[in-house]
Amino acid sequence: MRPWWPLVAVCLGTFMLLVDVTIVNVALPPIAASLGTSFGGLQWVIDGYALALAALLMVTGTLADRFGRRRLYVVGLVVFAIASLACGLAPTAGALVAARIVQGIGGAAMFATTAALLATTYHGPRRGVAFGVWGAVNGLAAACGPLLGGLLTEAWGWRAIFLVNLPVAVLAVALTLAVVTESASGARSRIDVLGATSFTVASAALVYGLVSAGEDGWGATETVVALGTAVAALVGFLVVEYRSSAPMLDLGLFTDPSFAALMVAAAVLQAAAFAHLALVSLWLQSVLGLSPIRAGLVAVPLSIASFVVSVAAGRFLHGGAPARPIAGGLALIGVGVLMMTAVGPTSGPWALFAGLVVAGLGVGLATPVLVSATLAVLPPHRAGVGSAAVNTFRQLGLAVGLAVLGTLFAGRVTTVLAGVGTVDPTATANALAGGKAGSTGVPADTVHEAFAAGLDTVFTVAGVCALGAAVLVAVCLRPVAAEDHRVGVRAAAA
Repeated sequence: MRPWWPLVAVCLGTFMLLVDVTIVNVALPPIAASLGTSFGGLQWVIDGYALALAALLMVTGTLADRFGRRRLYVVGLVVFAIASLACGLAPTAGALVAARIVQGIGGAAMFATTAALLATTYHGPRRGVAFGVWGAVNGLAAACGPLLGGLLTEAWGWRAIFLVNLPVAVLAVALTLAVVTESASGARSRIDVLGATSFTVASAALVYGLVSAGEDGWGATETVVALGTAVAALVGFLVVEYRSSAPMLDLGLFTDPSFAALMVAAAVLQAAAFAHLALVSLWLQSVLGLSPIRAGLVAVPLSIASFVVSVAAGRFLHGGAPARPIAGGLALIGVGVLMMTAVGPTSGPWALFAGLVVAGLGVGLATPVLVSATLAVLPPHRAGVGSAAVNTFRQLGLAVGLAVLGTLFAGRVTTVLAGVGTVDPTATANALAGGKAGSTGVPADTVHEAFAAGLDTVFTVAGVCALGAAVLVAVCLRPVAAEDHRVGVRAAAA
């Protein structure tokens, strides 16, 4: 067992940071009731974490190469633990969001170093075993997130989903310091501070503007200022990256249609498959009255289907046609999410089951191939930036996807409420989206009708986007020679 203790240390951190992406969904209604926040605040509980991960993954990878991967991994664990404690003790929604952002910073430091630690610790056949176990833990984290969130929330309250990280982090730090050997490349690559800053501002301002549009309208001052800031910061990012000798993200990579299509696929996959789950959780608990545990169980079919297929789909990694599993997976996600438009005013949770299973099959089919396919279309010396780019666009897709779908949901619910003569339909729609279905004074039939209509819009848009991304990948992703794809697989592991 002794040779495998480093793997245990790395997997503990990996499991913890990935569980925290999905564990929050089930706890959103209790958080809203406890802290009195709106749907916009709830969105930031998820998006703050995802944006921090997206913005800092490539930067923390550079820091790890320079200062030591074990050192940065431990720093990430400590920051993550402190932020988790702050989340568990947060007195207000603003404090919770701030702590979640810090959690994402710690998570980025961990996420950027876990694979490198395994690659430098294990060699030969043991490396394959280590990465196989690590990949299984990745899938298991997604499968356990909703159910674990429901169990902890119902037993001890929503704060427990954050406080449970503390003993896990302490154990992971102790193991890492005891059994993991330090490694660093010794590279002195310049850290692209301007690029990281402008990227962060652009992403955060875009999400803020979309959330504000959902709550206050597209013409609101906050919305206009935020979206204007996002455009200006994006232009600044493009200029900085174009002129930089060591850019955080080489824009020249996007001239390759295959690389560009894979980045779109990574973002759309997360948005279409997972961004709507926050709204589903609100519907299950605040409208249908399910307990957190039962609400968590509803999402389990997607996670289990994804986990089982991702393990079985390993054989695709050795083929020369990554477009097939990626495009096929996105198509299944699109079909599965469109199947969930069957939800109506009188529907129960079982109306989601078949669609969640089909979408889960698509997630499991496409996800394992994304990184290796990206590395197969890039030169070997670009393996690091390729891997970081995929994970960055996945987290960015989740954050922006939730903001977009939340805005569409609020707009559709407002329209339905206005159509039946509801007084102040915008405020009522915001209350419904914030998990306050029982305190709006609106008849239950109207609440069910409005929420179902909002979900229908969300599922339709998400499904169509996934199908569009599937077509894009099928058209733009060039065939990869078998040897090139094997090189991509090896680079993905290393």
